[in-house]
Amino acid sequence: MSTGSAEAAATGLTALVDAYLRTLAHERGASAHTLRAYERELGDFAAYIAGEFGADRTVDRIEHTHIRAFLGTLYARGLSKASAARALAAIRSWFKWLAKAGYVEQNAASLVATPRLPKHLPRVPSIEQMNRVVDTVSDDAASWPARDKAILELLYGCGIRNAELVGLNLEDIHWANDALLVRGKGRKQRYVPMGDAAAVALRAYLAERSARLAAGGGKGSATPALFLNLRLRGLNSADGQARLTTRSVGRIVKRIAILRGLSADVHPHTLRHAFGTHLLEEGADLRAIQELLGHERLSTTQRYTQLTAAQLTEVYDRTHPRAR
Repeated sequence: MSTGSAEAAATGLTALVDAYLRTLAHERGASAHTLRAYERELGDFAAYIAGEFGADRTVDRIEHTHIRAFLGTLYARGLSKASAARALAAIRSWFKWLAKAGYVEQNAASLVATPRLPKHLPRVPSIEQMNRVVDTVSDDAASWPARDKAILELLYGCGIRNAELVGLNLEDIHWANDALLVRGKGRKQRYVPMGDAAAVALRAYLAERSARLAAGGGKGSATPALFLNLRLRGLNSADGQARLTTRSVGRIVKRIAILRGLSADVHPHTLRHAFGTHLLEEGADLRAIQELLGHERLSTTQRYTQLTAAQLTEVYDRTHPRAR
């Protein structure tokens, strides 16, 4: 038995999953969302292997046929191809790490084909629709209008991710440069320009934020978090931050969007898609959009080109006399 196989025999699957998750968290700077997803997917897979082949089954004895069988159980449970593809991506990433660390000789998951997924282009609101939503944040649609307007202005006006938004601190606002310091995936940082409308909304919110904290008192009044929850829950906790959560931002965006006539499937990432799409429609360079969005690969940004092309085709088919 090789050194890697001997180590694998002495190490349970759950322990290897935990070790990989620690690597993701501490060495690769994975987000909390990614860690939760990988923990869920890999935990399910480890439980399946133990249930089918025994708790003593070592990782070096897992074959690609076992992984295919696991994906089959996901379909049997009613999960979609997209869910199966996410699970396979997590298993592939884990096996890649296992091979690099010497626990297995090859990545068995690389022999499993990714489920073929239908191509769905995200539905993006028009410029007019987005302006209407952002410009009409009021008491009927928002629990804290000044804060919620600032949230929409930054999501749509700066194109940042939900997690990047809630991770912002006061010190990340660079007023002299009209920019935000954003911490993206993998702890990568980038500066994002802040437009006049976003700056005005942010200043209005900060005035109310200070007033609420002064009224609330307590040691949490010095919280670094930019966006706070409505009731300032957590001000007197260990970290004393009262930071708004991504789930709360999702509810805020959906409620305002629906009340302003947008579809029920709108979420914070919809505003990010709208940011990229509308920049492209107005003539922005694709590589500039890539930098603004913080995409590592240009191919990710090119989805907006496909989206705009689809919209142009729809307009052509509907309006040109030779298309009918």
